[in-house]
Amino acid sequence: MAFELPPLPYAKAALVPHGMCEETLELHHGKHHQAYVTALNGFVEKNAALQGKSLEDIIHLSHGKADMAPVFNNAGQHWNHILFWQAMSPQDGGKMPARLERKIVEDFGGIAQFKEAFKAAAVGQFGSGWAWLVLASDGKLKVAKTPNGSNPLATGEGKALLGCDVWEHSYYLDFRNRRPDYVQNWLDKLANYGFAEAQMG
Repeated sequence: MAFELPPLPYAKAALVPHGMCEETLELHHGKHHQAYVTALNGFVEKNAALQGKSLEDIIHLSHGKADMAPVFNNAGQHWNHILFWQAMSPQDGGKMPARLERKIVEDFGGIAQFKEAFKAAAVGQFGSGWAWLVLASDGKLKVAKTPNGSNPLATGEGKALLGCDVWEHSYYLDFRNRRPDYVQNWLDKLANYGFAEAQMG
């Protein structure tokens, strides 16, 4: 069965008051994410070894293999964006639920310290990529960054709770080249910390 572009969990204009314009979502979801899905389906169609496999299986199967880099990039980006749309909220963006707040304070020393670490990862990711809040195998919350279409599922760094896209197409219409401002706004006004807490299990 072919992979499909998931619908956005909110209207395209829902994030406008929080710093992400409708055109950004139209291009990012409707064009960029759709292109990853279309390309991935094309690769699966031509490769019997990929047929019937889950998205996660394809990511594991193609990770680190030079001949499968295009498959990995598109599968990874599809997975990343599925999480990214859920990692933002028009109603509760920036609101920190109690259990996650306690865990962040315990593992980072405070909310401000967490945001600084996350921002440093996001801004310090050279070129295109992602910043993540992950629940590591030792039970601690950590910040990670990955280049291009990679993610914590592929690298084994932990369970992704939040992912912030720092490819230029995710912020250029709203923030131009000011990636630090985009990331700060994302953490303060867009990040769906309730979703992150639910992902912790």
